[in-house]
Order: sequence, then C-alpha cells, then structure tokens
Amino acid sequence: MGTQHPTPEDGCMMRVYIGENDRHGGLPLYEAIVREARKFPLAGATVLRGPMGFGARSHLHTAKVLRLSEDLPIVIEIVDKRAKIDAFLPVVDTMMGDGMVTLERVEVMHYRAEES
Repeated sequence: MGTQHPTPEDGCMMRVYIGENDRHGGLPLYEAIVREARKFPLAGATVLRGPMGFGARSHLHTAKVLRLSEDLPIVIEIVDKRAKIDAFLPVVDTMMGDGMVTLERVEVMHYRAEES
C-alpha cells in the first residue's frame, strides 16, 4: 500500500511589509496583526525579520555589527482561502500606517500532526 499524498488546494498568501518599530494599540504592529489574524481565525501566520531592506522612501534599514537594530524590515505571511484573506484586508488596513501588502495565489498542502 503506497503513501497517500494530500491534494493541493487553492489558497492565498498575504504578505505585509512593515518596520520593526511600527506599533498599534501599544503593541508592535506585527504582533497586533498576528493576534488579529488568530482571532479572525485565519489558517496560519508567520513573522519574518529581515536583516536589510528599504521601502517607498528609499531609507535603508540594516542590521550592523555596532547596531543591534535599525528599524529592521518585518514581513508577515498569512495563508488561507482567498475569501478569508479578502475579508481580513480591511482589518490590516485600519492597523497600518506606512507599509505594503501583497497577495499571491498559492497551492496549499495540508500536513497535520498525528492525533494521539
């Protein structure tokens, strides 16, 4: 009997590009967005911290040996069905100042932990 592989499903990945120093409601903005995504609830979210980047104003943000942080770039990736991402977009819009949001179509493969 062969191993059965999951069938891919159409999904959507939202990427939110912000700065590490951005805040909302007393929290870092990345934390506030992930907490809202979890309450919504969306399938999953991951926060990635970049060592270097620049945005619309072309201000270079970088981590140097002598400086631990210089408002480093943060990317939040959120994946779910397109309709759920579309419904969550207005929430993100009300929380953000500067930044950028992108959407892309993805194939989602479901991998679940074994139930005990």
